[in-house]
Amino acid sequence: MTPPLPREDLQHVLDRTLPLWEELRGRRIFITGSTGFFGMWLVETFLFAHAALGLGARAVLLTRDPAAFARKAPHITSHPAIEMLVGDVKIFAFPPGEFSHVIHAAATSGTPVPPLEMLDTIFGGTRRVLDFAVAAGASKCLFTSSGAVYGRQPPDLTYITETYPGAPDLSEPTSTYGEGKRVAELLCATYSRQYALETKIARCFAFVGPHLPLDTHFAIGNFLRDALAGVPLMVRGDGTPVRSYLHAADLAIWLWTILFRGTSSRAYNVGSEQGVSIANLACKVRDLLDTSLIVHIARAPDPNRPPARYVPSTARAAEELGLRETIPLEEAIARTATWQRSAGL
Repeated sequence: MTPPLPREDLQHVLDRTLPLWEELRGRRIFITGSTGFFGMWLVETFLFAHAALGLGARAVLLTRDPAAFARKAPHITSHPAIEMLVGDVKIFAFPPGEFSHVIHAAATSGTPVPPLEMLDTIFGGTRRVLDFAVAAGASKCLFTSSGAVYGRQPPDLTYITETYPGAPDLSEPTSTYGEGKRVAELLCATYSRQYALETKIARCFAFVGPHLPLDTHFAIGNFLRDALAGVPLMVRGDGTPVRSYLHAADLAIWLWTILFRGTSSRAYNVGSEQGVSIANLACKVRDLLDTSLIVHIARAPDPNRPPARYVPSTARAAEELGLRETIPLEEAIARTATWQRSAGL
């Protein structure tokens, strides 16, 4: 069982989304991916706003294993404003009644999945959710896409914008995730044009915060796991790739804002512009949590190979929606570690 999100984080989100929630008063929202990192933040911030504002709204959460979800988060599954729907995102039976909003946050990026299964889940799941949104009379649907749609970011491109014309390398099976998200974005745009459905697209980059898996391929999660366990922090490559990390409280603010206020069929980068090398990130985690630990870097950098980058431009989100990063990386790491300790994870 995991504890609820810190009240400080929940209040942080509510304070910065307060004018948006009236749109959900007395309505129903449907959410996929509710048991994952994004989903947990969306559901818990919804419930916090529901209680604080007396929204009288309801959320239906799609899950393949409601018993496991109940063990993980009984404070969510037992809430009177929550209803569970059992099913696979590609074939789930449509729940009856009308829904005003839909969020498709189901993801396959956290665990290894065969490429064909991943592509089938991204494409088939997105189409099923969009068909449901139309059938349920929803007015707005948020799709959580990924910065992977851009393919490899050129090392001399400091920030990647939504207009960058790059794409994943179609000759590489590792491009399945990014290309799947590209096709899913095309589906969203197509449905928006064909039906009375506003589809909102959030191209998400890298994040840190409670509920982030510590045992998958997310570097910052691995470093937090090692530091909390008191063992050396392992950098498996040369430490030169540059990433940026947005705290999940800011992520929730951005996702809710894009759902309610974003322009239909228009993609918004979601992330931080504060780039940091993986080696420096490991040192930063070590310095914040346990200075006695060693950071081990697997191999020396190749001086003839420029560092890879994965850092978004967030100018569009700032200019059109007023979105800003509000929690610095050091504070984000410290907050996450505090929650992980309280969760005994």
